[in-house]
Amino acid sequence: MTEQSLKNAFLFRQPILDRQQALAGYQLSLRRSSDIGDERSDNPDAAALCAAYSELGMQSALGNTRAFIGIDADFLRQEAITLLPPGGVAFELILDGVPDRATLSRCQDLRGRGYSLVLPDYRGIDDRSRPLLPMVEVIKIDVNAAGPEQLRNLAGSLRQLPIKLLAQGVDSHEQMDHCRSLGFELFQGRYFAQAEIVSGRRLSASQAVLIRLVNLVGRDVDTAVIEDAFKHEPALTLNLLRVVNSIGCRGSRLAQPVTSLRHAITLFGRRQLQRWLSLLLLAPGRNGGDPARSPLLQVAALRGRMMELLIELGPPGDHRKLADLAFITGILSMMPVALGLPIAEILEQIAVERDVRLALSEHRGVLGTLLALLECFDNDDAHGCDRLLSVLPGGFDRHTLNTCLSVALRWLNGNGE
Repeated sequence: MTEQSLKNAFLFRQPILDRQQALAGYQLSLRRSSDIGDERSDNPDAAALCAAYSELGMQSALGNTRAFIGIDADFLRQEAITLLPPGGVAFELILDGVPDRATLSRCQDLRGRGYSLVLPDYRGIDDRSRPLLPMVEVIKIDVNAAGPEQLRNLAGSLRQLPIKLLAQGVDSHEQMDHCRSLGFELFQGRYFAQAEIVSGRRLSASQAVLIRLVNLVGRDVDTAVIEDAFKHEPALTLNLLRVVNSIGCRGSRLAQPVTSLRHAITLFGRRQLQRWLSLLLLAPGRNGGDPARSPLLQVAALRGRMMELLIELGPPGDHRKLADLAFITGILSMMPVALGLPIAEILEQIAVERDVRLALSEHRGVLGTLLALLECFDNDDAHGCDRLLSVLPGGFDRHTLNTCLSVALRWLNGNGE
């Protein structure tokens, strides 16, 4: 696939979570210009998608998570798919009708090479699914296509098989909990980014502490004031010292470990400290705040980094400050989901620059347009992406957005800047 053809497509991704609600992979889809009128298209151009995976370096970008890629019977037989890493991809078998002997033989061959096979759109054992069941690792069931009783029966009939069930189209936490009770192990959808927003909701003690610290750093108060605030939070202090020493050791900048809180704050820097504290507001305790495992942190950090990259790729000028504001805008955009509060109430409690406030509350300015663009990108909205790309200065196109996604994912997984 050429760079020119990548300019005519968006590489969309939909998270796949495990039972612990940690990120297990992404469903990748490539939307071309000709596909934009058909938002329900479930038959991607497999050859183009696989080529995009390689060209954009998605194996490195996705780290330990897998890409789920749909392949039809024709592409299944092509040797080119074996150029993809067995541990990095899972092939969804988009097959019409009963698989023939050649198809079954090819599936067996791919399984022998270490590839994971996925059977989508499962509606019960029939002539299509029966010969494939011994070879697939994952079965996908669309929870919106099956009624409650049918869903229970489908899951129950497969429970004794060494196969993982994936619930597709999960739109709410209630749906996820129901599917988990039925034995599903994987969940596809953006339900994790849905929250009940309640005006006046009381923050937890830990959230209130973090917001106070974010405020102090954002208002650029004296280091002694920030140091005193940290002293009242020993767990946060130890975490900060651990992070600073870890960064220092990797960069070979530290002759000896940092044990002074003031030294740690100075060495870390206000910019990084604000980012770190803001991300902690999104960190679920069960995942230890690891961005590579928490889907909410993934979205927030990816938005921030992609907004930062797009600013740097924009028209010539001094991008440093605006890039910093872009990153924090991306992080804060997920605060309503994490805290269950309207953005207006969150902005009353956190000190942010005017440009950030306008972007978050009204989608105004360059930051507001970039935020709206990445919200569309996260929601597979090709029309919205095209419209916003057309009004941004700098001549951005779909390939720019896809490349920024790959770079940001690589950064998030510690495989690049």
